[in-house]
Amino acid sequence: IPRPQGSVPSSNQDRMQAHLERGASGRVHRSSGRVHRSLAVPCFAVSTISQADSAVSISSELLVPSQPATNIRLPSTHLESSMRALEQLKESSVNRYAAQKKSSIISIGLTIHNAPVELREKLAVPEAEWPRAIEELCSYPHIEEAAVLSTCNRMELYVVAVSWHRGVREVEDWLSRSSGIPLEELRPYLFLLRDRDATQHIMRVSGGLDSLVMGEGQILAQVRQVYKVGQNAPGFGRSLNGLFKQALTAGKRVRAETSISTGSVSVSSAAVELGQLKLPTHVWDDAKVCIIGAGKMSTLLVKHLLSKGCKEVTILNRSLPRAEALALDFPDMKFNIRLMPDLMECVEESDVIFAASGSEELLILKSDVENMSQRSDKVGGARRFIDISVPRNVAPDLNTLGGRAIVYNVDDLKEVVAGNKEARAQAAEEAEVLIKEEQRNFESWRDSLETVPTIKALRAKAESVRASEWEKAVGKLGEGLSKKQLKAVEELSKSIVNKLLHGPMTALRCDGTDPEQVEQTLDNMAALERMFQLSQVSLSLEESAI
Repeated sequence: IPRPQGSVPSSNQDRMQAHLERGASGRVHRSSGRVHRSLAVPCFAVSTISQADSAVSISSELLVPSQPATNIRLPSTHLESSMRALEQLKESSVNRYAAQKKSSIISIGLTIHNAPVELREKLAVPEAEWPRAIEELCSYPHIEEAAVLSTCNRMELYVVAVSWHRGVREVEDWLSRSSGIPLEELRPYLFLLRDRDATQHIMRVSGGLDSLVMGEGQILAQVRQVYKVGQNAPGFGRSLNGLFKQALTAGKRVRAETSISTGSVSVSSAAVELGQLKLPTHVWDDAKVCIIGAGKMSTLLVKHLLSKGCKEVTILNRSLPRAEALALDFPDMKFNIRLMPDLMECVEESDVIFAASGSEELLILKSDVENMSQRSDKVGGARRFIDISVPRNVAPDLNTLGGRAIVYNVDDLKEVVAGNKEARAQAAEEAEVLIKEEQRNFESWRDSLETVPTIKALRAKAESVRASEWEKAVGKLGEGLSKKQLKAVEELSKSIVNKLLHGPMTALRCDGTDPEQVEQTLDNMAALERMFQLSQVSLSLEESAI
């Protein structure tokens, strides 16, 4: 990677030289509503994330030198003295919490917008495997927290990483290992978002703004399930817990305060519309319909088929109770309930077959269908398979049977929902405003967590001083006091300390809902750390904990 010309000194001595020319004064950077205090020393960062920059979204903050380096050199004695002074400055006055790089929230994955179903199904993670995936991701050295959102339209990972670049590499390694796809083939399809972009993305996802069908409600339930599963997964830590909780709030507000979900269609309803569109007569009464599976997607399929005039449907499932429960919810629909061993017999009798099961394997192969009888001219002589499962349940090579079988998958639903986004453009603009509000609330809450180490350090220092002075006082008083009197004096010392700390502690606490209050709290934190030299106290606490 070529070095930026005139921006990065070529040696440590040159770096020190450039630093001296700029001065070693502290400087405050404000970005994304956060306060970062650091020395004005040259710093640069290089991003080497993807070989396909166009397929990757990156949001990062780079500190660059304020002036180019020159060729002026100072005597070595001056440099040595300045180096010592710089080290003392670092030890004494630098706010170690603000200067220390905060862990990054990273979102990486692929969606129906940028990756074909053939790829998405290889990376799909069943809900039952989410805790295992979280555990595996958190076993990497730079990943602290992890969450998995895997649906028919997207497979997204959210992680909190102590190192942005290393964390991304570790997630990429996990994706490649778990899917068996070489990283070079995977990278062009991945999206990559960091911090504010990542938090905005999950809130847009929860609000239905990133869905194939804008405003669809099923994604909110899926985000809620990520949060629910995370409650029993150790790797779903405080930051992601707060993020997904805020995302759920954003999703609820979008649907309650805008019209984005009014008359909205889901993947299931789009599949029903696609099927009706492809029938020559566009009438469901002319076709025999079969649904594979009896879960949530199948329930929605039945609901929308009934609304479009379909009166009879065959349901295939592994067990009877679930299929029978589905039938009870729709008394106006005639159900023929069959078990999976009858799959091929039902397929041969049907004109339109919807696949919506949770199977991770293909259920219908080309060899199963090629010898089946041709359907009537009323339905165009072809069986139509609409596969909305991910991984897919129907082999795509059925399309090579000369028009006797036609297979559609979730990617083909774009034809039906193309006009949906235009109709909801105004509602989407209103939703974006709400999402920004919830994003600010989350960022304020996360910033407020920075004061926790300072509160602990301040209390520890106060207790250390109190205990030390108490021991000295006891030594001077001798053995003339009773245990009751000694206890009274000790309680007096604790009470004085607590009353003195009440004001500073109050200045360090905020609920994170008001960004201005958070910023004031961070300023208070920096002032207290300087006044009480809390960085040294925190180092001692960390060493004692090891």
